[in-house]
Amino acid sequence: MWSLALPILVVVLAVAVASLIVLSNSGTKTASVDPGLAQVGKQAPGFTSWDLGGRKVSLDEFKGKPVLLTFWATWCTACQDELPALQQIDERYRSSGLTVLAVDYRETDTARMSQFLAGLHVNMESVVDPQGAIASAFGVDLGLPVNVWLDRSHVVSRIMVGAQPASTLDAAAAQLVGTT
Repeated sequence: MWSLALPILVVVLAVAVASLIVLSNSGTKTASVDPGLAQVGKQAPGFTSWDLGGRKVSLDEFKGKPVLLTFWATWCTACQDELPALQQIDERYRSSGLTVLAVDYRETDTARMSQFLAGLHVNMESVVDPQGAIASAFGVDLGLPVNVWLDRSHVVSRIMVGAQPASTLDAAAAQLVGTT
């Protein structure tokens, strides 16, 4: 009896150990979001996530600075068109304190995300939102891209749904940082 049961037990244990190793190395990190929903004129919910290199990033890191949260995904063709304009805004208004934070919607392959952004010559700070928790708190569903503008107190000043012309994005950035 043991001669039959022992090989089965070894196989079961090997599968269990292999499964545990694969699951523990999957690298999928979740974002945490404070209670509440983003609304124009109201305080934005805080969140913590991970950048594409695995560093923990929190909205609180940017206290006292205006922030543009841009929700995007590699499969979003409108995002592909808009991200280079947002990169220019990031470069133009960084010295005025603006932080552009790209939030990737419901994807987990950070290598693919990095390649996608590099192909567009975009190197702004990006975080992952694999379960869509951040997006949900900011009212984002499948209508990407979505840009949420937060003032220096992180009160939502504007929400733009869908691709925007570069001139509209630039005007919003200038207003947010107070250069208009």
